[in-house]
Amino acid sequence: MGSKYSTAAHWPGDFDEAGLQKWAESLRHQLSAPQVSLGLVFMSPRFFPHARQILEILRVHARIPLLAGCSSPNLIVGDHEVEQNAGITLGLYALPGAELKALHFTQEQVEEANGPGYWHMETGIEPGQTNGWLAFIDPFHLDSESWLRTWNEAYAPLPVLGGLATGDSREQTTQVYLNGDVFEDGGVAISCGGSVRLAGVTSQGCTPIGETWTLTRVERNIIHQIGNRPAYKVLEETFNALSPEDQKQARGNLFIGMVVNEYLEDFHRGDFLIRNLLGADPRSGSIAVGALPRPGQTVQFQRRSATAATEDMTALLTRAHDELAGTTVYGGCLCSCTGRGQSLFGRPNHDAGMVQQRLGPMGLTGFFCNGEIGPVGQKSFLHGYTASLALFVKK
Repeated sequence: MGSKYSTAAHWPGDFDEAGLQKWAESLRHQLSAPQVSLGLVFMSPRFFPHARQILEILRVHARIPLLAGCSSPNLIVGDHEVEQNAGITLGLYALPGAELKALHFTQEQVEEANGPGYWHMETGIEPGQTNGWLAFIDPFHLDSESWLRTWNEAYAPLPVLGGLATGDSREQTTQVYLNGDVFEDGGVAISCGGSVRLAGVTSQGCTPIGETWTLTRVERNIIHQIGNRPAYKVLEETFNALSPEDQKQARGNLFIGMVVNEYLEDFHRGDFLIRNLLGADPRSGSIAVGALPRPGQTVQFQRRSATAATEDMTALLTRAHDELAGTTVYGGCLCSCTGRGQSLFGRPNHDAGMVQQRLGPMGLTGFFCNGEIGPVGQKSFLHGYTASLALFVKK
C-alpha cells in the first residue's frame, strides 16, 4: 500500500541475497518520485546474523541515502500487522525539500548530557534547524526516560516519535540500524528538517471516566487528596458510577490521566498523559501512581480496554485528518505496543488498518515495540499500550 511519495513492502522469506536485491529494486520502481529520501527497515531477530549484509543490499539496490530502523519479531506494513517471526519490512519515502540528518547515541552520552546545549553540540542541530525527531532505541542498554528528559530540554516543543526495539527477550538483545551499521545498544535519532515536518498521533488506548479533578495534596508519587477529599474516595465514587458492564471491564484496567498543559480552556483526549495506578489504600485514603504529579494539576481517571483503545484511536485519527486537511501527507511510521495487536483486539491489523482508512492510502511501515515515544502537549514521553504514529507532512 502506498502513495506516489511512499511505498512499503514485506519480505516473509529467509535470507536470500539475489531475492532481496530484486525485492529492493522492485520496491524502488514503485515510487514515481525521482529519488528516495529515506528508508525505514524493521526486521525479525532471525535475521540478526545477516543484518549488516541486508542493510547493504537494501541501500544499494533501493538507492537509499539514509536508512534507519530496528529489530522486532512483529512488524507493520501497509494496512497489515504481521505478528510472530514476521521477516523484514522496508518503507521508502520521497520527501521533497526535506533536510534529514541522523545519528547514533549511547548511554554514555545520556549520562554526560548536562543541559540543552549538550545535544545541540552532539547532533550539530539547533532547535531552529529541525521540525521533529524519529527515534528507535535499544531498551536494554539505554535509559530511555533519562534520554527523553534531556532531549526534551534541548528540543521541546518539537515532537519526538518512535519506539523501543524488541528482539530476543531471553538474550536481552535487540538491534538498531543506521545506514550500514548494526548497533546492539544505544539509539538512532533522525532529524526531520527543511520543507517536511513530523505530525504525531499518540493514542494511549484509554477512555476517560468520571469528571476532571484538581490535585490538592501530593507527596512524590502518592496522591493524598483530590479536590480536597481523600483520593481513594474520589476513585471509589468514579468506579461506582460506571455501569456494571464497564465496572467488569475496568477491574485491573484503571489508570490516571494527568493534564500536561494547564493553559487549555478545556481538556480532551490527547491532552492527558496516562500513567499506572500502582496501589490504593482505603485506610489512609491515598493512591500511588507511576508518575510524579504536582499539586494543582488536573487529572481524570481512565479505563483501558479494546473498546476504549478503538474509541481513542478513532477520535485522535479523526482530529489528525481534520487538522491535516489540504496538507500533503507523504507517508508514515507506526510504532504499536506489543500489548496491542491481536492479543488486545481479537482481530488482526487493527491499528494499521485504521491509519490507512482514516489518513491513507500511504506508505506505512513500523513495528511492535517495548515502549512507545510520542508527544502529549508540548513534550514527548515514553508510553505503554500506545500506538504512536509519525507522519511525514509538507511544512
